Amino acid sequence: MGYIKHSQLPKLKEYKYSGVDHSLTSKYVLKPFYTQFIKLFPMSMAPNLITLSGFGFVILNFLTLLWYNPTLDQDCPPWVYASWSIGLFLYQTFDAVDGSQARRTKQSGPLGELFDHSVDALNTWLEVLLFAGAMTLGQGWKTVAVLFASLLTFYVQTWDEYHTKTLTLGIISGPVEGVLTLCIVYGVTAWIGHGSFWAQPMFKTLDVPHYAFIPDAVYNLAWNEWYMVYGGIVLVLNTYWSAANVVQHRREQGKGNPAGALLGLLPFLTGAGLIGLYLHLQPTILHQHLVPFVFYAGLTNAYSVGQMITAHLTKSSFPYQNVLFIPLIFGVLDSAGPVLEEHVGVGWPSALAGGYHVGLVFMMVGLAIGVYGSFVVDIIGTICDYLDIWCLTIKHPASEGKEKSR
Repeated sequence: MGYIKHSQLPKLKEYKYSGVDHSLTSKYVLKPFYTQFIKLFPMSMAPNLITLSGFGFVILNFLTLLWYNPTLDQDCPPWVYASWSIGLFLYQTFDAVDGSQARRTKQSGPLGELFDHSVDALNTWLEVLLFAGAMTLGQGWKTVAVLFASLLTFYVQTWDEYHTKTLTLGIISGPVEGVLTLCIVYGVTAWIGHGSFWAQPMFKTLDVPHYAFIPDAVYNLAWNEWYMVYGGIVLVLNTYWSAANVVQHRREQGKGNPAGALLGLLPFLTGAGLIGLYLHLQPTILHQHLVPFVFYAGLTNAYSVGQMITAHLTKSSFPYQNVLFIPLIFGVLDSAGPVLEEHVGVGWPSALAGGYHVGLVFMMVGLAIGVYGSFVVDIIGTICDYLDIWCLTIKHPASEGKEKSR
């Protein structure tokens, strides 16, 4: 199956990276560090290999999560949290310097951006599970809320780039301050010694008196709930900034109704609505099998984002469709039938009654792996063949005097 049409391939040679980072942390702290860190990598090492190597740290972190805390509500040994902090920071560092390596080796090109975003899309939902495990959120709505916020942040950032042709990071962004916050959370958890600390009320832990003007609900908020409040505020601000940026860009370019671009958010909102409805109708999945379901949801979002990046690179129309929604729609309809029959009097029997929805979830995971995997392999293969490059090694070194696309 070809995800890029032959007529779209020439657009790949028109690619030119454009990015703006307004983060003060990046400017004054991280970039000077990255300038020195990049010197550790040999000129013969492909930029994409650096990206993939950094992702390996996240995979190791995730494997320790599955071993020590598969239900997301148990304490892990302190060294596990420390390894998560170090692993995520190394991932962020490797992910940041791959662009510098591409410029050093004259390998910059569309494949690098696609590869980088594809790996970031996977890391986004894996970090949701790691964060839930560190905060002992367990399998429930709190973890789902974190998943929604993380996936929306990444989706909106990519949607912004599709329309403005520029990757814009605000003063506070997920890839910079968000990742560093997680590193700090993991590090502090290691120092404390157990993740269950975050389930305690913050004000009580800090010995703050319960003043009359502080509502009970606020006073009793746990550390992990305060973090979710902080994350929610950042999410709203980033979403607003991206939407305003897109609308302004379209208005300046005279591309019809500026608000029309907002329709690009519908695929994510539709998927989020279906996910919430399905988990509401299937509490067993929510409270006992949420980890594999997050696999499915994360890969589904990664597929949507991957299609957006591909459309951006080939200057194609916005991709609204996502075939991975189909089994989720079936799951919702199958679950809703008995509920409607009980409360409304009109419905239909479930075809998956008796616990078979667990099997459906694992089938959805397999389908998501197959679809997203085939998408990534096909896109990488197509771009490599057309631009005469390799993905994880440098086919045409800069010494040859050629500037081949990465």
